[in-house]
Amino acid sequence: MNKRISLSLSFILFIAVYGWSQTEIIAHRGYWKTDGSAQNSIAALIKADSIRVYGSEVDIWLSSDGIPVVNHDADVTLEGKKLIVQDTPAATLRRVKLANGEPLPTMEEYLNAFSQCKHTKLIIELKTHRSKEREDDLAKKVIEMVHERGLQDRVEYISFGINFVQQVRKLDPDAPVYYLNGDLSPRVLAKMGLSGFDYHFNVLYQKPEWVKEAHALGQKVNVWTVNKPEDIQKIIDLKVDYITTDEPLLVKEILQAQ
Repeated sequence: MNKRISLSLSFILFIAVYGWSQTEIIAHRGYWKTDGSAQNSIAALIKADSIRVYGSEVDIWLSSDGIPVVNHDADVTLEGKKLIVQDTPAATLRRVKLANGEPLPTMEEYLNAFSQCKHTKLIIELKTHRSKEREDDLAKKVIEMVHERGLQDRVEYISFGINFVQQVRKLDPDAPVYYLNGDLSPRVLAKMGLSGFDYHFNVLYQKPEWVKEAHALGQKVNVWTVNKPEDIQKIIDLKVDYITTDEPLLVKEILQAQ
């Protein structure tokens, strides 16, 4: 047999048996460090899809009148006044303008835009609320909205809240769901039935062995929010599955140079 063909067949066999994995990129709050974009804007979602990253992350709250809305912080500023998102009706929140001029989006608008995306997944962060009842309501509404649009195979969930990750697992047993807080080991997360962890890179600098432990348990590993070249390289070297970053093109460049 030709030596080159033999080597090619060996490589294909290796991939079939052991799999081929490379660290994937998740754009933190979408791809917003570009013209015409803003954090958690619909434009940031569309631009993340255009650069073909694995995922685009978005943050979700429940308004006072029970509407899931998109925003990172617990508060917004409208006409010089600070408003707490979960204490404010959606119609008022819609009057808030993002840095690119878009109105603050509802989850419904965001999902409608996402349904037109071709390349990226949506990584939904459910923000912790004051009460379990409000969190349960938000989780139920968001998951129903995702399923109504047939998007469940393209959506993953993350949260700092134990109640949220448990609710997602209960309401959508097949959904990938990751814990953010950094305080639980892969073994504990496995007992909870979670897909893995999504921790700040400083956690893995202290406990790098958690990556191998998670992989041995069949879990995935995501790391946030990794922006500096030296940190990006360190995290890649740990062989994590996903890097969440404000600099998706920089991470892509470093990965392509490996």
